[in-house]
Amino acid sequence: MQIRFTKMHGLGNDFMLVDCREREFDLPPSRIAALADRRRGVGFDQLLVLEASRGPDADFHYRIFNPDGGEVEHCGNGARCLARYVADKSLSSRNPIRVTTLNRILELRLLDNGNVAVDMGHPDFDPQALPFRAPRRQRQYRLALGAPDGEIRFAALSMGNPHAVIEVEDLANAAVKRIGKALGNHADFPAGVNVGFMRVESRHRIGLRVYERGPGETPACGSGACAAAASGMAAGWLDSPVTVALAGGELQIEWQGGSTPVIMSGPAQAVYEGTAIL
Repeated sequence: MQIRFTKMHGLGNDFMLVDCREREFDLPPSRIAALADRRRGVGFDQLLVLEASRGPDADFHYRIFNPDGGEVEHCGNGARCLARYVADKSLSSRNPIRVTTLNRILELRLLDNGNVAVDMGHPDFDPQALPFRAPRRQRQYRLALGAPDGEIRFAALSMGNPHAVIEVEDLANAAVKRIGKALGNHADFPAGVNVGFMRVESRHRIGLRVYERGPGETPACGSGACAAAASGMAAGWLDSPVTVALAGGELQIEWQGGSTPVIMSGPAQAVYEGTAIL
């Protein structure tokens, strides 16, 4: 069996995109995991699947799979790559296009400078939206992770997928892997959680590292950038727009508060096309 794909990236967060508009996507988790292997497969942070629209309200359907083969709700960098693919292949003359995911509709717009802007929907600070087993909604939560990290303070919110955001002073030396893994797999997050480490540099700029469910730390995380900026604005630390500096580059985040949508913009690029033999 062979499968055609396009390799893409958004600020170094890399993807294998498979166009399944005219056929059923039926790869089991074990096959996806084999393709994700960077030595024996294609290698990617996530697998993106483009499907035909499932209703009149959208142009396409969009699915996201982690390297372990598990399907997840959302990926901002992946959404930008999806829009770039649609434009490069002339699959739609509309701008913006609308795509459905597991739990929402996204609006993707190509900008004149070549970047892609994504309407990510509004942030949801209700613990049940993540889900997160917290007794009530709070601006900051505390969880004991044990030695050597002790008690961790963080904000929790959903951007269509779950995020915890920790404010740090020293981003370079933050224990991203250790804390990200411990908090990300904590029993109080039944579906796991992506963990962001944010350093506030000014009212319009932050530095960010994100330990994602599945891939671990990646060069960039679009939904994580939205979650960090939104949590900082909600706390009164930041003002829109916010530049988010990640290892792979910068994203621009705008949010006017409340139930208004978060708008994320940044680059997306196709790297090569290939055929995988399964």
